[in-house]
Amino acid sequence: MKTASLEDTLTAKIAFLRSVPLFASLGDPDLGALLADFSPVEYLKADTLFWQGDLSTELYLMRRGKVRIYKLSPGGRKTSINIFGSGDLIGEFVAIDRQPRSATAQAITDCIVWKMDGDVFVQRLRAMPDLAMALNRVLVGKLRWTADFAETVAQYDAAGRLLHILLMYSQQLGETLEAGKSYRLELGLTQDDLASLVGASREWVNRLMQTWQRQGWLEYHAGKIFIHDLTRMQQERDRRLGGDSTHQPSEE
Repeated sequence: MKTASLEDTLTAKIAFLRSVPLFASLGDPDLGALLADFSPVEYLKADTLFWQGDLSTELYLMRRGKVRIYKLSPGGRKTSINIFGSGDLIGEFVAIDRQPRSATAQAITDCIVWKMDGDVFVQRLRAMPDLAMALNRVLVGKLRWTADFAETVAQYDAAGRLLHILLMYSQQLGETLEAGKSYRLELGLTQDDLASLVGASREWVNRLMQTWQRQGWLEYHAGKIFIHDLTRMQQERDRRLGGDSTHQPSEE
């Protein structure tokens, strides 16, 4: 008989659900019922969970790995919107409003995702008032994130936006190497992906990353970003408030 790993145990799965803000206020009976509604699915890097325009209604809970959300323009240009990691909920909007998917979700690492049918989720919301209130808080949090991101786009030049995004994801998804100074951020994003996050060209991002690497602030290699000087990056980001988006990276 195969010995169950920690992740295979019911206790560990319940503990994971309780660590997710959406489910943190629920008791064990409700968590157990929700656990039965989820189906674990494995995705390989570059696999698509759902496409922009899809009529599917499933929602996804990230168990392991990272997924990026991007929109596709009529001309075929990809614009990255956000990146999600363990404990994040994806795709819940369509379970509520029944509209086509507004963006595409693609795995940027190998992932384990828990999937739930949208109709089942709505039934649980009706039966569990605490879950419904928690979902309201999650949706408000996403709205606040969107408002903050819009403010970032308006206030910073393109280099400032890139710094802000790297610092934000370092806090959310990064691995601390030295607290307050150095971090490892493995997003699995190419320079084209980074460019799409800030509305710039890949060549411009490449020059900018090379400049910051020469200055000793960070290092980029094969989708991995090593932040070597958090304070300098924060100072440079703040210096670019209200800056010109055509401003070239400094060589100071």
